Amino acid sequence: MDYGEIYMCIDLKSFFASAECADMGLDPFTTNLVVADPSRGRGAICLAITPAMKALGIRNRCRVFEIPDGVEYITALPRMKRYMEVSAQIYGVYLRYISPEDIHVYSIDECFIYATPYLNMYGMHPKQLAQTLMQAVFEETHITATAGVGTNLFLAKIALDITAKHVPDHIGWLDENSFRKRLWHHRPITDFWNIGAGTARRLEKYGVYDLAGVAQMDEAVLFKELGVNARFLIDHANGREPCTIADIHAYESKSHSLSSGQILFEDYGYDDALLVMKEMTDTLALELVEKRLAAETVSLMIGYSKDCHLPTGGTRRLVTCTGSHRKLAERLEQLYRETTKKNMPIRSINIGFGGLTSEENSGFDLFMDPAREEKEKNMQHAILDIKQRFGKNALIKAMSLQSKATGIRRNNMVGGHNGG
Repeated sequence: MDYGEIYMCIDLKSFFASAECADMGLDPFTTNLVVADPSRGRGAICLAITPAMKALGIRNRCRVFEIPDGVEYITALPRMKRYMEVSAQIYGVYLRYISPEDIHVYSIDECFIYATPYLNMYGMHPKQLAQTLMQAVFEETHITATAGVGTNLFLAKIALDITAKHVPDHIGWLDENSFRKRLWHHRPITDFWNIGAGTARRLEKYGVYDLAGVAQMDEAVLFKELGVNARFLIDHANGREPCTIADIHAYESKSHSLSSGQILFEDYGYDDALLVMKEMTDTLALELVEKRLAAETVSLMIGYSKDCHLPTGGTRRLVTCTGSHRKLAERLEQLYRETTKKNMPIRSINIGFGGLTSEENSGFDLFMDPAREEKEKNMQHAILDIKQRFGKNALIKAMSLQSKATGIRRNNMVGGHNGG
């Protein structure tokens, strides 16, 4: 039977918490479990909670102190390496049924699948194929999945995000007609993929609160208000999505920057935060070396404790395009001293290198010492080689041994969380 173009979006329910329950032999639908790092205090964000806790009205990604006092629960320290292993295992399950060119891994717990070629191959209805994949995942990992099925990527995604929650089999289904009938007037509009609070506020100025309202707006007004992003919103308001998984795989990233950021475990003073920024600069500069790139600009953003001060920072161009750790570090420290408030408690640091190009395009200036530059480059390559062979903490600077340094601890993390 011809079902037309069919896409699926499959999500692993409360993935981190479910993975922890699976390893403990527990049922996440009856077990109260929180994935959080107790060392970050009661203000720590819960990276995941089990469906059992959601059923109690506790919101996902709450802070520990927001869990009602009467609720008893297990706390599991985040183990990002373990979650990556399980995610890879589940991807392997999909590959038994679907070719890799028809899968797009959207995140550690979610993927898109172009299902059209496989429906006749397996003689299945789209929902049957989704159920088959979900059951195979559960049998191998004991992790429950939910799915959205749609006639394009957008409809598959919102079938997962919105409609799958309200059907017994946890498989949402949408085509353009059912989308208009069931979700055109759905509110809040921020429930829809890629529509954030900022976009919602802009639409409210025109009395628009749902996608039906967007579809009826003058397109010229939308483009004036939202720029090129208006095209995506107009398409989605009409249930359209021209992008395919083949397009995604063929896309060559246009990103020309590297960045690194961290939220500090406690309020930091001016000098201690500078120490952490220097550690971050070392790490990001090594990434430049590894990728054989050079940068045209450095950027910095410093965030302060709540209600203290708006973030400060900025972007500065380098004298020449360079991959020199020394030059990048000097320019970042200069930017830090120019823009950071000295008497404000600091809670987050973000740095970046922009305008990236091949290291072969590095520039020269009148004050450059070629021999010194070559020596520094060789040293960076040697440091990188040692860290790759023996671990990130195999070679560290003395500054990382200071009490307020975070480099050693972060080297044991994955994605900013305990690696496990």
